[in-house]
Amino acid sequence: MEPTATVLVYSDDANTREQVRLAAGRRPASDVRQVEYLECATLPAVLSALEEYRIDVCVLDGEAAPAGGMGVCRQIKDEIFDCPPVLLLIGRPQDAWLATWSRAEAAVSHPVDPVAFADALAGLLREEERSGAGAA
Repeated sequence: MEPTATVLVYSDDANTREQVRLAAGRRPASDVRQVEYLECATLPAVLSALEEYRIDVCVLDGEAAPAGGMGVCRQIKDEIFDCPPVLLLIGRPQDAWLATWSRAEAAVSHPVDPVAFADALAGLLREEERSGAGAA
């Protein structure tokens, strides 16, 4: 059986987490592994998940409260050894510079556009595969 990729989804909003799951489905592109989603609603849950599980990609909601995804991204990039790539959900296209500040590898606008989101997630999964980090 083919190994799956684990995608951590952080948002304080259950609807946003559901949009992410539905946008990419079980396989965001035919040339990447199937994904399993690990949902987190708080920063402590994100930090625990990153310590306990093998996470391939993090999807962080830039509009989450009280800890926004951009700040969470910057924190995990500073604190987590070999931090997985981050796909940031941003509220406005003008916020793309903040995604760069946070050191996210990719950003897409929220509300989630399924095609753009699946493309961005698949791109990060491909990069993980090429780097060898995604090998099970």
